[in-house]
Amino acid sequence: MSLPIRVLHVLGKLNRNGAETMIMNIYREVDRDKIQFDFVIHTTEKCDYDDEIISMGGIIHRITRYNGLNHFEYRNQWKEILSVNNYKLIHGHVRSTASIYIPIAKKYGIKTISHSHSISSGKGILGGIKKVLQYPVRYQADFFMACSDEAATWMFGKKVLKHKNYYKINNAIHLKKFMFNPYVRTVMRTKMNLEGKYVIGHVGRFEKEKNHSKLIHIFNEFHKMEPNSVLLLLGEGSHFFSVKKIVKNLNLENVVLFAGNQSNVNDYYQCMDLFLFPSLYEGLGMVVIEAQTSGLECIVSENIPKEAYITSSIHTQKNSNQNKLWIEKISSLRKENSSRKVDNYTLVKAAGYDIKETSLFLTNFYEKNC
Repeated sequence: MSLPIRVLHVLGKLNRNGAETMIMNIYREVDRDKIQFDFVIHTTEKCDYDDEIISMGGIIHRITRYNGLNHFEYRNQWKEILSVNNYKLIHGHVRSTASIYIPIAKKYGIKTISHSHSISSGKGILGGIKKVLQYPVRYQADFFMACSDEAATWMFGKKVLKHKNYYKINNAIHLKKFMFNPYVRTVMRTKMNLEGKYVIGHVGRFEKEKNHSKLIHIFNEFHKMEPNSVLLLLGEGSHFFSVKKIVKNLNLENVVLFAGNQSNVNDYYQCMDLFLFPSLYEGLGMVVIEAQTSGLECIVSENIPKEAYITSSIHTQKNSNQNKLWIEKISSLRKENSSRKVDNYTLVKAAGYDIKETSLFLTNFYEKNC
């Protein structure tokens, strides 16, 4: 029996974030007798998925995070990895340094995929540097992938949408895990002392783009009207403590619950009554797909790409709108919808977000191009 094809995925870290979670969902589904995943990550820290990857036979290469001053060290670390491992394909999810490692990969005869998961590099000097670094990728990579056409256009330019080597890869999920389950809802709400509460939920990294400040202030005003309401937040990140400070200053510590990163995030959706997502920008917004699958009404900002609008459960409010308009929408949905939309599962599956289908597509793609 022949050895599996080893595909090298490039990421910043291996924690429970959007791109990483999508790759892990695929990794769990692929036939590992045919395809094996290895990883290059830019951290020495132990990450959420490290142990699981090793248990499935994956190899994790750790390299120094690029800072400009370590340019030659960074290149040499890549050369060391690629010179002693027989990789045929690199699937890159890191934008800013792809233009550095792709030319190195070509010298070793390795094909490359550049995969866009976002529509912004952020603002300021760092954001500008990232834009400059990532621009050459549109001319260097062999294949282009993105979670949405908007993410592809932002990263690679408009022409990529007509490129024969461009593929839109839905941020697929294990749909059945996210289907509404009244039993799990009861168990979770009992466990978290949420019986009789109106639970507004949010799942996302505590970073600037997720706009937690607006989220907290919307909830604060709604809670004054509905004292029985609770805000449930899942995720971690660099803004975690600044968000906790806002909560403390608004005297919301007893009604804003910080659940952190959870391996069973699907169970937490079950105990929510509404999903709130005022993001500043998103490549797709995978959590909005998850929330819709679980039958939740979702109020999202105008920055969510059209690919995420799958069911009638998703409603848009502009971030420029006054919080009052967000609150009015929350109130109207609470009155109008007393039950979960259990048919959302069928709609999300039909839209192509079943992880089994995506995993099969990528397995075939990897085999064909290695």
